[in-house]
Amino acid sequence: MTAIPLGVPRRLVEFTLDGQEARVPEGSTILDACRAAGKDVPTLCQGDTLTPKNACRVCVVEVEGARTLAPACSRRAEQGMVVRTDTERARHSRKVVLELLASSVDLSTTPSAAQWIKEYEAKPDRFGPDAARVDEEPRVDNDLYVREYGKCILCYKCVDACGDQWQNSFAISVAGRGFDARIAVEHDGPLTDSACVYCGNCIEVCPTGALSFKSEFDMRAAGTWDEERQSATTTVCAYCGVGCNLTLHVQDNEIVKVTSPHDNPVTHGNLCIKGRFGYQHVQNRD
Repeated sequence: MTAIPLGVPRRLVEFTLDGQEARVPEGSTILDACRAAGKDVPTLCQGDTLTPKNACRVCVVEVEGARTLAPACSRRAEQGMVVRTDTERARHSRKVVLELLASSVDLSTTPSAAQWIKEYEAKPDRFGPDAARVDEEPRVDNDLYVREYGKCILCYKCVDACGDQWQNSFAISVAGRGFDARIAVEHDGPLTDSACVYCGNCIEVCPTGALSFKSEFDMRAAGTWDEERQSATTTVCAYCGVGCNLTLHVQDNEIVKVTSPHDNPVTHGNLCIKGRFGYQHVQNRD
């Protein structure tokens, strides 16, 4: 019989969340507690497979005694703290952040963005027609995925996924300063001339659609992309013996993209180029 080490059980931290007592395991974030309590705190840059970057600031909450609002995605819950998620100050901050983002980039393919803009009564148009926008043409320089920097909110999730948190290819980073900052490869050149290994793990974590499958990009351009008509089936990749789980997204009996379950203990949402993009042979009907 094999003994499985379970480690030391984490003690529970008790604190007040919107006037109610909350208990979460030590090390949990305020956002973890909010989700456990069924509270809808918006966030864009937080991901369940990456260390929080605190970049988007949409998830800020008010912590009693703190001078500034705290990002719920990274602030750890502490014993006895008092947290309020729906104060006028927090809502106003989220509203302004949404206005700044929506006025400068295209959030049309960002899940829940339209809902949050409506909920917080954000008015991106209030900055006027002269507001600076990232109006860049999509970069289509390979057959696998497309970069649309006009949709990028600089959350850095793709940089982390390509860097030391997952892939360790370090093919992408941030170039430029201020409003001119962009996600880029070496010397801001074509993707094909970079260190990219086309694993697509950056696509997996992108929250806005700034990185997308070439198949999805083409179907959206043709007006045929319809997620309501798509089915998702999880299977096992047959390329090697690692046992990565693949989720095949199928529309009209065609695989349109491949993802991987984030809770899978083998992949944690990550795949290689074969698992992510090597599905064409399945539907080669010639």
